[in-house]
Amino acid sequence: MVQTLTKPRVSAPVEIAAPKVPLPLGQILPGDCIAAMRSLPDACIDMVFADPPYNLQLGGDLNRPDGSHVDAVTDEWDRFDSFKTYDDFTRDWLTEARRILKPDGSLWVIGSYHNIFRVGAILQDLGFWILNDIVWRKSNPMPNFRGTRFTNAHETLIWASQGEKAKYHFNYRAMKTLNDELQMRSDWVIPICSGQERLKKGGTKVHPTQKPEALLYRVMLATTEKGDVVLDPFFGTGTTGAVAKRLGRDWIGCEREGGYREAALERIEMALPLDESALQTMQSRKDAPKVAFGELVGAGFIEPGTALFDKKGRFAATVRADGSLLSGKETGSIHHVGKVLQGAPSCNGWTFWHLEHEGEVKPLDALRQRYLLAIED
Repeated sequence: MVQTLTKPRVSAPVEIAAPKVPLPLGQILPGDCIAAMRSLPDACIDMVFADPPYNLQLGGDLNRPDGSHVDAVTDEWDRFDSFKTYDDFTRDWLTEARRILKPDGSLWVIGSYHNIFRVGAILQDLGFWILNDIVWRKSNPMPNFRGTRFTNAHETLIWASQGEKAKYHFNYRAMKTLNDELQMRSDWVIPICSGQERLKKGGTKVHPTQKPEALLYRVMLATTEKGDVVLDPFFGTGTTGAVAKRLGRDWIGCEREGGYREAALERIEMALPLDESALQTMQSRKDAPKVAFGELVGAGFIEPGTALFDKKGRFAATVRADGSLLSGKETGSIHHVGKVLQGAPSCNGWTFWHLEHEGEVKPLDALRQRYLLAIED
């Protein structure tokens, strides 16, 4: 009897997918931001917003003409031994930011003349592609007390994609609506953080360079979508997290200072997310007045989801996140929706629409005047 020998069957190797690392959403990672970002997987973040140390190189105390002390940035985290030390630090955190960003993700960096040009050159060297530089014009800047230079009345934001041909998100229509249907420009007039928004402890600022929520609101609405993940490697007192929560974005923070982390978590806990319908955005056409309705929404003077109505109570509408209104199936600016509902050739939305404010019925123009006064202070 002849036995036939057969070759044993060899099974194809089974590929085992690497387990997905859960992202620390809604958490502030303590310690050095570079080490914290290194703990995250590749291509997991939709947008990085960075407000890095400015390396102000301040020498000595700064006093007002009356002798009172100016609360400037003198913290240890803003001190670097040399420009080279600062450049090395910048290159390291930008390298990690590039790694964790998705191919269609974007980077935002804000800075002053002390650092933004160095940061811009380094991010270009690393392969980022600058899409815009945005000038944040402060409507109420701190004066130059010594009278030896021009008043520093602006900061610069760099918006960059992953490369010259990389895809990126830009909600053009939402930005146009936010600006009362004029194309949004690259100079943004927004007041510095003050009043109730400024976090204080014992009468002292919790953070010397806290950014206004209106600034982050515009950045996030322009370049992210609901459910996107936003990372802030210099989280501070949590402006990025608070605005992300309002707009339905996920967030991750990195912050080494325990006092800032504590203040940020408390602040974000109190932030109220917007209603689902208010997060939808759209666009229609209308000439813009001197103050855009979207500015009031972004600055928190009018919350998305607020109910509006005409003085006679015939029509009602809801405010949405980009400053547009929703009334039944009709959407558009305060002027457009008022015009369509009345069947009129035109409508001044500022005087047509009213809302309940502080127990009284007031036209939108009343809040516009309050906003103008606030940014002039």
